[in-house]
Amino acid sequence: MKRNVCIVVAAATALAVSVGCDPGDEPAPEEIDEQFSSEYEEFRLTAIAGPFEHPWAVQPLGEDRWLVTERPGRLVLVEDGGDQIREIDGLPEVRADGQGGMLDVAVHPEFDEQPWVYLTYSKPEDGGETATALSRGRLQGEALEDVEELFVQNNSFSSGTHYGSRIAWNEDGQLLMSIGDRGDPLQAQQLDDHTGTILRLEADGSVPEDNPFVDDDEALDEIYAYGLRNVQGMVVDPDIGQIWVTDHGPRGGDEINLIEAGENYGWPLVTLGLDYGTEEMPDYAEGRRMEGVVEPVHEFLPTHAPSGLALVGGEQFGAWQGNLLAGGLRAQRIRRVVIDEYDGDYEVFHEEELLLQQIGRIRDVAEGPDGSLYVVNDAENGQLFRIGAP
Repeated sequence: MKRNVCIVVAAATALAVSVGCDPGDEPAPEEIDEQFSSEYEEFRLTAIAGPFEHPWAVQPLGEDRWLVTERPGRLVLVEDGGDQIREIDGLPEVRADGQGGMLDVAVHPEFDEQPWVYLTYSKPEDGGETATALSRGRLQGEALEDVEELFVQNNSFSSGTHYGSRIAWNEDGQLLMSIGDRGDPLQAQQLDDHTGTILRLEADGSVPEDNPFVDDDEALDEIYAYGLRNVQGMVVDPDIGQIWVTDHGPRGGDEINLIEAGENYGWPLVTLGLDYGTEEMPDYAEGRRMEGVVEPVHEFLPTHAPSGLALVGGEQFGAWQGNLLAGGLRAQRIRRVVIDEYDGDYEVFHEEELLLQQIGRIRDVAEGPDGSLYVVNDAENGQLFRIGAP
């Protein structure tokens, strides 16, 4: 079905007049079309479409088309450069509880031939509990068809926190998926539990034969890495296959990590953050470093609350090529991060702050086929933005 979009125009009297809005519709957010200067690039920020209710993810499709998820449980298709917004039918059942709801969206790497749309979301379970789940369906017109559930985490929780959940594809066409610790930190160290992990699955949801724990009877086959708190940013470098993630810390301790098979990233035994209440080291933490635990490549200072992560690969922003762009919720900004290898280790050599408090809480950042960057902000009347050449 076509979604009703409210457009606000200014009359000659300078009064705001609503056009095409039913009574009670929320007015469209303010239009934005501004040019900005960064250290190495000039860019234009343009509001493409909205409003969306707490948009969580954007998936560029090319030819001025995008998929956008809304946390209350919707998936919408934005077309014609933002002029058409259509709600997609046929979605799996979602319980929007706390931080949960409809979460990430991704499409099959060969989407033109295999029009599979992949969704992560909070699935309702017995007793009011929820579990992070993954489903896919074929996009046909304004609906998902042949919808199938590919994965559900093995434990459900009453807590409405820390679902994760980002999706990324590796160079072998395998799907990577993050699951948060669901508010039960110590479970992130248990290999018989999916919480606090990165999973690796085949496109049909099956387990790759070379996953690191497939021969361990005490570990779950889907787990690729563990000891993570709440990864909401993930991207794979298509040239060399590196998996970069951003992970929420508690009070401080927001991290960038380079994910490798079978590794432990320490949470909650190791953290750079502090307890929310006492502002001291959490009771369950044993320190800031520990033998056998992979240290983060970078800690965001001050607190960033990272969500959404893109790797600049196109030619539109040549000076940013190879840089990470990390969205920030609490920080209301994007951090451009330059990482390079030095003496066998990866280090951050430079950071730059972009769009500080210009569009609110940044929920997702993605690069489109044309090299433009697309952003959604977390708000009741959120928007889809383009960062493009001026």
